[in-house]
Amino acid sequence: MRHTDSGAATGLDLPGLAGVPALADLAGLGGLRARVDQALEEFLRERAAELQSIDAELDTQREIITDSVAGGKRLRPAFCYWGWRGAGGDPDDPRIVVAAAALELLQAAAIVHDDLMDASDTRRGKPSVHRRFQALHDQRRWEGPAERFGLGGALLLGDLCLCWADEMLRGCGLPAERLLPAFGYFDLMRTEVMAGQYLDLVSQASGTTPQDRAMRVVRFKSAKYTVERPLHLGGALAGGSSELISAYSAYGLPLGEAFQLRDDILGVFGDPTVTGKPAGDDLREGKRTVLVAKTLAAATPAQAERFRQRFGDRALTSRGVAELRDIIVASGALAAVERLIVDLTEQAAAALAQAPLADEGVRDAFGELAQAATQRTG
Repeated sequence: MRHTDSGAATGLDLPGLAGVPALADLAGLGGLRARVDQALEEFLRERAAELQSIDAELDTQREIITDSVAGGKRLRPAFCYWGWRGAGGDPDDPRIVVAAAALELLQAAAIVHDDLMDASDTRRGKPSVHRRFQALHDQRRWEGPAERFGLGGALLLGDLCLCWADEMLRGCGLPAERLLPAFGYFDLMRTEVMAGQYLDLVSQASGTTPQDRAMRVVRFKSAKYTVERPLHLGGALAGGSSELISAYSAYGLPLGEAFQLRDDILGVFGDPTVTGKPAGDDLREGKRTVLVAKTLAAATPAQAERFRQRFGDRALTSRGVAELRDIIVASGALAAVERLIVDLTEQAAAALAQAPLADEGVRDAFGELAQAATQRTG
């Protein structure tokens, strides 16, 4: 996910962004992150031995996967863990940490494939996975097109991450009667994120940006995948009731949508020293977000025409990026998306107040995560 100071980039005083604590400082996420990191390290160490027994060449995959799961906010494991806690799960049970950590392998797969489809050169300030494989081909002076090797290597690595996510969750140590219903949500989660990715791909290829389609992509590519389904997974693993699972949806869906809308704003107005990607890269890549849909719907005919001419231009200069940003702000789209974030966050807060959680401390943790996820500057 992108990290930036949206207010500084736009020259606007965006609401609610000042003084928001870092995500790692909230809801005990700092300690949880260390436990998730350890679980991933142990799992990948075992898988590395398996790969090594096949061929030493496969150490490249192990190395790149290890790099791919390093860093990040661990947001999905956090919602899974607190979904477990909200259903009365033992806070110190190491098995839920292993199960939650499996979501980072799923996230790694999604990132690899997303960067591949977007032809992104960088991720978190480093070369994207397909570019790393391409560079390997160049360094070793292998035969055939280096770019094609990069694409193939990234596809296979993403698929391997998907397989390992399944394996890690299945092997977390929780009993089958808990794993079976949990895998129902895990399966839905994977289907939904792939569906959302394809709808996003269609939007890019068709060159159309209806607002309802853009919001549907937000819901299935990100909101369910980032918040709702991890909550369901944790709740099901702890044996949560159907009422609690429904409450998790009422809280998680609007919160996940608000999270992605914030991400889209940061992706357009981001500081490259913080995001690790060139400024305005989402505009160069032609990402058909809700922000873009609202811009084209509200802009004057002349503004909309100018926006369409430059949007998606890989050679867009910093001046061109600034021009598109100005159109977004002038059209009122930025302010409209900010209002939508506030509305969705309020919906999540109202649902949280009614959720039948196991204890009030869990409720407080959910509130802190919601604040950080939707009002973050980094």
